[in-house]
Amino acid sequence: MKNIFLFLLVLLATPSCNTSKLPAIAPNVITEKTVNDTDDPAIWVNPMDASKSIVFGTDKETNGAIYAFDLNGKIIEEKTIRDIRRPNNVDIAYGFAINDTTKVDILVFTEREKSQVRLFSVPDMKPLDNGGFPVFADEKNPEMRLPMGVSLYKSSKDQSIYAIVGRKTGPTQGYLYQYKIVANDKGRVNAELVREFGKFSGKKEIEAIAVDHELGFVYYSDEQHCIRKYYAEPSMGDVELSCFGSENFKSDIEGIAIAQYPNGEGYIIVSDQQRGQFNIFSRKTNAFVRAVNLSTLETDGCEVVTVPLNDTFKSGLFVAMNDEKNFYFYDLEKLGID
Repeated sequence: MKNIFLFLLVLLATPSCNTSKLPAIAPNVITEKTVNDTDDPAIWVNPMDASKSIVFGTDKETNGAIYAFDLNGKIIEEKTIRDIRRPNNVDIAYGFAINDTTKVDILVFTEREKSQVRLFSVPDMKPLDNGGFPVFADEKNPEMRLPMGVSLYKSSKDQSIYAIVGRKTGPTQGYLYQYKIVANDKGRVNAELVREFGKFSGKKEIEAIAVDHELGFVYYSDEQHCIRKYYAEPSMGDVELSCFGSENFKSDIEGIAIAQYPNGEGYIIVSDQQRGQFNIFSRKTNAFVRAVNLSTLETDGCEVVTVPLNDTFKSGLFVAMNDEKNFYFYDLEKLGID
């Protein structure tokens, strides 16, 4: 009995480990640590000077924050949003029309313990949401009102911007809610529910959501089932287009990043969390291409941009959450997909 007890203590004390058998690829930059528990990144590319771009990352706890990092991994305190009640996922969109003459880039994130989504302008980090937008408000079960994943979609049809929001638990149909972000003539911003869509296997949960703005698709991780694919444009309907990739993952299917290149070329990069590696799929066909070991531990969220940023990230930037309260930055060339 004593030996069993000691074994359990050792098991509980054993840290997360990377079990990939592929050659490990080291990051170019490791960020400074957050206070609690990193989860999901987003990248804002500075249109005036790409070397001054910002990586935002969630720190997921009751006293959480949206950390801002420069490209050297240093925390930018004046751009960091603190005292957020369990922020989960974060995303960026460009060119949101506040009125007929003013457009701003926006940052969105879920605030789980308040059952809401927050919206800030970037890079001045001003709140645009009057304290937050409630989500899943029609749900009678409080557990089904706790948001996790979020991704922004900018429509190629009319430039409207939508927030697609997932949750900690939900029904087998209509797991995701899609909200249109709108500004009235007084500059106040609201979120209007436009549809409920998306299947759920019921096996674990849905967190990671990513949108291919150019091709108009939304992907999300049904964590122990598959990567699901739908149209991001509400008018295109709610029929599932694909459910793929399950055979390529050890257990949880996690963060999704979409590397976009011209003419529809590119890749979908997805965290194989328990194996400690990333599976790469074709953006055009969704066929499996290969896996890479980026030496991270238990990666939840990831993000990518395919434009040069500075001398370190000449091919673009891939960011992955690491289970040591930090994020890893890679020149995109290291993934072999530039």
